[in-house]
Amino acid sequence: MYSLEAGIDAILAAPARRLRAELAVLPTAPAWIRPLAEGDLAAVTNLGRALLGYHQVAIAPYWPRIRALVEADRAVRARSLLDGGADGLLHSMRPTLRWNPPVLEADYPVERDVHLDGRGLLLIPSVFCWRTPVSLIDPILDPTLVYPVSRGAEWWTVARTGQAADRALARVLGPGRALTLRMVEEGCTTGELARRTGLAAPTASRNATALREAGLIASLRTANTVTHVLTPLGAALLSADSSYGPGHHLSPAGTDHRQAQAGRDRSAASAL
Repeated sequence: MYSLEAGIDAILAAPARRLRAELAVLPTAPAWIRPLAEGDLAAVTNLGRALLGYHQVAIAPYWPRIRALVEADRAVRARSLLDGGADGLLHSMRPTLRWNPPVLEADYPVERDVHLDGRGLLLIPSVFCWRTPVSLIDPILDPTLVYPVSRGAEWWTVARTGQAADRALARVLGPGRALTLRMVEEGCTTGELARRTGLAAPTASRNATALREAGLIASLRTANTVTHVLTPLGAALLSADSSYGPGHHLSPAGTDHRQAQAGRDRSAASAL
């Protein structure tokens, strides 16, 4: 299992020759970076502290949103792969990547060709890329392409807090939206959501909007299709809520199936 601490430890354990080689790639390097390139223990230790501090300030507060955006992108790519195979997956990544078999093209800051030579290509969605993907410099490493996640008008909207969060969560409460949240668990489009819940498409769309504003789902638009997936908060809510666990499901009309069955059983007993 990867962790922040393990990643930082791996960087700090890198030999000095690798540090020098990677820092030499920088077009201009400030003077203070020289001790780090030489593997100076104090400089390497300070680097570890800086990485940890940066993560706590700039990454950790937004981690749920980052995960939600990445999971939404993965759901869209998985659907494209299931529907159209590898060709469908690669074609779905336009305009960032352009698949012209057998070449995958991308706008890139420098002219560069990567030859797979029979190896696979690891595709990694990231919120830290902007417009163009990023590949690894070392040709010996497994071919990897980090590409930017799709960005809509509200791509960086985070879950509301305080009174705004209370109002948004209040809109989520109720059997119809609880059912909607459950149906999004495996990822689905708005049309599929309507069919799964038995709700009219406008109602399903409004439920999805309320769940998204409460930070429980993330939605990603690709062409004319919107795909919904759970955020970490939404997944945690479903996991913690035993009342909506296995054997306890809501009907599209909001009726608990066990309550409905109990009512039918009482009616049948009265008729005997």
